[in-house]
Amino acid sequence: MSSLLAVTSGITPVASAAEFETAVAGNPFVDGWYADPDVATYGGQYWVYPTSSRPYDQQTYLDAFSSEDLVHWTKHPKVLTTANVSWARRAVWAPAPVQRNGKYYLYFGANDIQSNAELGGIGVAVADRPEGPYVDAIGKPLIGQFVNGAQPIDQDVFVDDDGQAYMYYGGWQHANVVKLNSDMTSLGTFADGSTYKEITPPNYTEGSQVFKRNGKYYLMWSEGGWTGPDYSVSYAIADSPLGPFTRGEKILTQDAAVAKGSGHNAVLNLPGTNTWYIFYHRRPLSETDGNHRQVAYDRMRFNADGTIQHIVMGVQDNFADNNAVGWKTYGSTWSAAGGSYRATASAGGKALLDTNFTNATYDTDVTITSGNGDAGVVFRATQATVGTDAYRGYYAGLTTAGRVVLGKANNNWTPLAGAPVTLQRGVACHLRIQAIGTSIKVYVNNAATPSISVTDTSFASGANGVRVFNTAAAFDNVAVTR
Repeated sequence: MSSLLAVTSGITPVASAAEFETAVAGNPFVDGWYADPDVATYGGQYWVYPTSSRPYDQQTYLDAFSSEDLVHWTKHPKVLTTANVSWARRAVWAPAPVQRNGKYYLYFGANDIQSNAELGGIGVAVADRPEGPYVDAIGKPLIGQFVNGAQPIDQDVFVDDDGQAYMYYGGWQHANVVKLNSDMTSLGTFADGSTYKEITPPNYTEGSQVFKRNGKYYLMWSEGGWTGPDYSVSYAIADSPLGPFTRGEKILTQDAAVAKGSGHNAVLNLPGTNTWYIFYHRRPLSETDGNHRQVAYDRMRFNADGTIQHIVMGVQDNFADNNAVGWKTYGSTWSAAGGSYRATASAGGKALLDTNFTNATYDTDVTITSGNGDAGVVFRATQATVGTDAYRGYYAGLTTAGRVVLGKANNNWTPLAGAPVTLQRGVACHLRIQAIGTSIKVYVNNAATPSISVTDTSFASGANGVRVFNTAAAFDNVAVTR
């Protein structure tokens, strides 16, 4: 992985996990269809517990992922299965992890009950290790009835500074809070003798999440329909874990350039820092299957008054995890290894992300390893297939003859401009393209003076990626800023 990552605006080297703006090794940060992530920090490791995003009858297990650096993730398959929960048969959702009493607890929803006549709701499982195996702690649902109109799903457990544990939950546009007793497997009562308190904020759908910062309690939730593009995250603030909560702004919405259906979040505060991340799921732009969701994380920042800034979905990949999750290839043989993304020589092999940027700056480190062609960056690309110029969009590449070229493809090739540059085979060059409106500027190892500056009106938006032509190459530190 090249040190040139540090020169890209808004991007931080892997050496400082507490300064990431987004998942530096790419979003989604793990492979597979997952949703509803919740997070925990156990013994210096970060843990993510998501829903397996499959048809309900196939949702019979939960996987987990752990990391020491938010870059390299280890999969722990089937930490909980319905085989260890006698009453759960399907729709195992939204795990909520917490450590207490020397044990690890995992709260989950199961069976997607539609009435109080059905068996299901929120359960609790326990294990001796974060990776399980988790087994049912009480042999029945902890909450198995609709109370205050809230479907018993989408639970989150929050332990306050005084040691009192609360569980926030609810679907069907209603949210409740309950106290958990110190055994973490039974419900307590409030001072007035009640067990359930409704705290439904405006426009609430599901996906409660609570955290505390600077003495304030933050309630987050998802709005809209989970299969639709209107799925989003809002929040409210209170002085008490029971509210009343004052609504803030909607902070996470679909991004027409990056992903849709973003929601059902969790929050991670790096221990001992004021660095916060939001973990959530989202659906790739080209996907129409409602279950095709992936987990991602981005930086979450606060204003001076404690309100939360709008979340910007970041797009970058330094391949430090040696995988290329989220990339789709068209020709060549591609592999992520040694902290870079490598392509064999071919007549126009491409690898693209599922994005749709209009105005953006594209950064990539390009190393030509062999061959006599060129390698570089594709942007505003659509209609990609396998073939030399089988796409519609722009390409800026570095040639083995010591030039940078810019052109456009539309199942043929039209040169736009070129310029001499100093490069050496086997040595990384930093390639930057600024595409704003009809203006396209190309920079090589120089962020101040463009090597190429043209105006072209052919393509307004599309995907970003990398490409080789009769050359083998390695790519690193791919990033898009807006």
